Amino acid sequence: MTDRQRVAITGIGAVTPIGTGVEELWAGVRRGESAIRRIERFDASPFPSQIAGEIAFDPACFMSPKQTRRLDRFSQFALACAQMALADANLTASEAANEGAGIYVGSALGGVAFGEEQHTAYIREGARHVNPLLALAVFGGAASSNVTIELGLTGPSLAYSNSCASGLIAIGEAARLIADGRVPVMLAGGAEAPLAPLTFGAFTMIRVLSTRNDDPATASRPFDEGRDGFVIAEGGAILVLESFEHARARGARIYAEIAGYGTTSDAFHMTAPHPEGIHAARAMSEAIASAGLCPKQIDYVNAHGSSTVLNDPTECKAIRIALGDHADAVAVSGTKGLHGHALGATGAMEAAISALALSRGHLPGTANLVHQDPACDLDVIPPGGRERQVEHLLCNAFGFGGTNASIAMNAV
Repeated sequence: MTDRQRVAITGIGAVTPIGTGVEELWAGVRRGESAIRRIERFDASPFPSQIAGEIAFDPACFMSPKQTRRLDRFSQFALACAQMALADANLTASEAANEGAGIYVGSALGGVAFGEEQHTAYIREGARHVNPLLALAVFGGAASSNVTIELGLTGPSLAYSNSCASGLIAIGEAARLIADGRVPVMLAGGAEAPLAPLTFGAFTMIRVLSTRNDDPATASRPFDEGRDGFVIAEGGAILVLESFEHARARGARIYAEIAGYGTTSDAFHMTAPHPEGIHAARAMSEAIASAGLCPKQIDYVNAHGSSTVLNDPTECKAIRIALGDHADAVAVSGTKGLHGHALGATGAMEAAISALALSRGHLPGTANLVHQDPACDLDVIPPGGRERQVEHLLCNAFGFGGTNASIAMNAV
């Protein structure tokens, strides 16, 4: 990307368990308190895991009653985040549309939870009680399509469904469009609304969720030897990306630069990462190389840090492969202990947090890190974070099916 257009992050919109909007999101990071609680949305008692990162979200704060009725929760998150991101970037929707802007949205499950809700209505009361908009809500591209319709964006509009890497991939691919000079402005990120009984229960069936129901706030604990699985969450995050030329011409504030991007596949297993982490390492190396950097220039890694038994040490192996001897000098943290794992949206949330870390000189801590697993032998930042201005970082996201993604960001 160094020989092409530079890509700036100029706006952030977020709906997360630790805060809605850029300032509330960052306040949640600095506060360092987990938002994980017992599930209230439905009766989770039949399941071994009964905890999640739920959000008290009122769509009426962001859209009209007609829009609220027309959009399911997954699309509502995307639209709310897109609106907040544009406002944060000091851009109107019409200004973005006039520049040919579009939106890329990543989601692991799209509107599946809404489909489940409508199936329940069908079984209980018959077809006449099913929402007539069901077919338009469940497909993966519903969120990006709805955002383009509501905001009038006629540029590239795509959906990415690459499990937990989806949101970061959407950002990386949108950055490529800008770097190639195809459009000067793009919106990109992820949205996820997975909290419905069967959808949630499907993850308990494959035994990847934490069962620390007696103490939900400590259940998600990346890199800690007591971790027992991830904690599912809902939410979304959308970034406004612009070419530096476009951003500077209008006097925009720039949070950070997306300088490089890499993605690979493990070709190994649907739920387990490659045990040697070699392909996750390749994604990081590709991000570093495409940024025109060398490994020793990386100061910090915002890790995928899912809090699963297999992922965390494997990611540490991958970081060591990608950074070599420099890995011991690099700070690492994972924020899922605060907001949980919002599947396809989580990489976008963490990209937003990474951009804020660069612009505000604070590296997030790793909530619930009490006894660091010896197999996770890196400089993992403890709870509370670390006051430090860094120049270059990596943000990682890995997904079921072996999808790996990494983005390199520079301070501005």
